[in-house]
Amino acid sequence: MKPKILFMGTPDFAVPTLKALVEKGYPIAGVITQPDRPQGRGKKVIPQPVKLSALELGLPVLQPDRVRDTEFLNTFRGIAPDMVVLAAFGQILPGEIIEFPRLGCLNVHPSLLPRYRGAAPINWALINGDTKTGVTIMLMDEGVDSGAILLQQEISIDPADTFDDLHATLASMGAQLLVRAVQGIEEGTITPTPQDSSLVTLAPRLERVLGHIDWNDDPEKIVNLIRGLSSQPAAYSFLRDKKLKIFHAVAGKEKASGEKEPGKLGRLMEAGLQVATRDGHVYIQDVQLEGKKRMSIDDFLRGHPLADDDNLE
Repeated sequence: MKPKILFMGTPDFAVPTLKALVEKGYPIAGVITQPDRPQGRGKKVIPQPVKLSALELGLPVLQPDRVRDTEFLNTFRGIAPDMVVLAAFGQILPGEIIEFPRLGCLNVHPSLLPRYRGAAPINWALINGDTKTGVTIMLMDEGVDSGAILLQQEISIDPADTFDDLHATLASMGAQLLVRAVQGIEEGTITPTPQDSSLVTLAPRLERVLGHIDWNDDPEKIVNLIRGLSSQPAAYSFLRDKKLKIFHAVAGKEKASGEKEPGKLGRLMEAGLQVATRDGHVYIQDVQLEGKKRMSIDDFLRGHPLADDDNLE
């Protein structure tokens, strides 16, 4: 008999994992997700992606404010799952939830642990210019992403990958790897491997100020920041005191000509709109000006002709 699973997840990243478990015939005793919250300019309350998926699949949904509260823990004991599966849930679990299931509490984490423990592993892999990443299925403990490793799968990062690209790839990969881990636990063919604490790196939550581009930086570093924050929350600069979000860009290898000041706007070229940096150029390709729609740089410049003295700050 397949184990009874309690699933915990909230954003888009978790949806493929939930669907994969259902497709493989695992009984889902319930889906726990974060409460619906106001979003966007209109502060409209929008259901979480996992909630929408669970309702489409006909699964029971619970949205506790805090999974540590007595009311939810009583509900959890009543469900009495054989296994808990977690994917980007968004709350820290109490020890009881981690220790109760006879087959453990499994987590889908989008990095090669112990590298990038924390809230934003995909973002930081791109921001730091990594050339590889992957997914880890771990057996949870009460630390932050510190549990023993069950399975890992590595992939190369394409130089053109943005957060959106890598997020979609790792979400799909994580779903399939999680199913393999559940099967391995059922069959007793997986041995948990403790993480090497000497190799730990962190992926802290993104601060808003992180996205403000410093044009004095190296071109590759600037492009990696843009990739790591695209499309949300997005790297940005200011043009005529208005925020300009930048979603795609490439680095130029040539030195800036004419001793241009970093941030100085140049010509529109095949690679994009040229922006001077400390020791080269960045070519921006896809932008959104404050209060406007996202558009290609060609379309943007048609509606916003540049002056000779324009620069990004």
